[in-house]
Amino acid sequence: MDKIKKDFPILNSNSIVYLDSGATTQKPQIVLDAVNEYYKKQNANPHRGAYSLSIEATRVYEEGREKIAQFINSPSSSQIIFTKNASEALNLIAYSYGLENLKKDDEVVLSIMEHHSNLVPWQFVTKRTNSKLKYMYINEEFELSDDEIYSKITDNTKIVGITHVSNVTGTINNVKKIIEYAHKKGAIVVLDASQSIPHMKIDVQKLDADFVVFSGHKMLSPLGIGVLYGKKEILENMNPFLMGGDMIEYVYEQETTFAPLPSKFEAGTQNVGGVVGLCAAIDYIEKIGYENIKKKEKEVVNYAINRLKELDYIKLYITPNEENHSAVISFNINGVHPHDVASILDANGVCVRSGNHCAQPLMRYLGIDSTCRASFYLYNTKEDVDILVNAIQKAYKMFEKYFKK
Repeated sequence: MDKIKKDFPILNSNSIVYLDSGATTQKPQIVLDAVNEYYKKQNANPHRGAYSLSIEATRVYEEGREKIAQFINSPSSSQIIFTKNASEALNLIAYSYGLENLKKDDEVVLSIMEHHSNLVPWQFVTKRTNSKLKYMYINEEFELSDDEIYSKITDNTKIVGITHVSNVTGTINNVKKIIEYAHKKGAIVVLDASQSIPHMKIDVQKLDADFVVFSGHKMLSPLGIGVLYGKKEILENMNPFLMGGDMIEYVYEQETTFAPLPSKFEAGTQNVGGVVGLCAAIDYIEKIGYENIKKKEKEVVNYAINRLKELDYIKLYITPNEENHSAVISFNINGVHPHDVASILDANGVCVRSGNHCAQPLMRYLGIDSTCRASFYLYNTKEDVDILVNAIQKAYKMFEKYFKK
């Protein structure tokens, strides 16, 4: 068995090929152990008690914030806001920043590749503020051209929302160029790094994005923990999204004042166990190293693409530019519904996603309803690819007789 795969209990105890890491990753033993140890020995409500166990839980929580700040090179840990996932973080930005700062005829520009979580909140906000929602569309190679970027981001643009990596096509967007041009036009940029941070190093200061969000569960941590990074001057001028609990400074009968960053945005008891798990996941990723992750993934994903291209009944939805492609391969068997394909693959022990991948506008733009999606991570191997291809061949043979009539 692959050396890395041995670290993942679920992949050892089940005879499966797991190819849905774009939805959620599996968890290595080090993460499971860290969470278990926290709940066995350190569990208490942070920031609440003067007793030693609560103080210990607070230390664990805040040291976790420091670790994540260092991981993404945030200037300060106070700029790290914990949420339950990237979707909540994006809603926080839309409500707390968008509603307060957009006005009539301002523009919000998104890519057509956005996950619903970075699209639906902006539909709501632009309708409420009488501002306009515009889209940057992809070309035939599933990429955003320079012309599209420069023509859609204008002097009227106030907010640009962009996914670093598409969860459907795997396209790696040139977000540095988009951020620089948006800032030149006076807009702020919301970067969805959910599909990129598991695979590549994110330096928020080098990117210079105004907001960066990601979900821990897509990078080996437990479900229920997400991160929002924001520039300090922007966060300080935003109103809270959720209220109550730990985000309070003083409460009077008619008025309330709010705690400083980051507490202002962290109402209620927080997911300390999730933070512990995320920190353990970061330790695991850093121990292996992003360069080694990238090298292994590139070898496996390129092998998968070449194997799939051998099947003349497969349609791939990926950019031909190898350097601009991450670890996601969307595909369809011609004439067969993706849900049927996924079910047959499951019967052969292969786990892939089928559906619209929370990207219906992109699907509509591509002229399709759904795809199958194989998304790879550091624990996948060429052997996994071979099993996938064999399962696809079996699926096609089940329907082949109907195509020949």
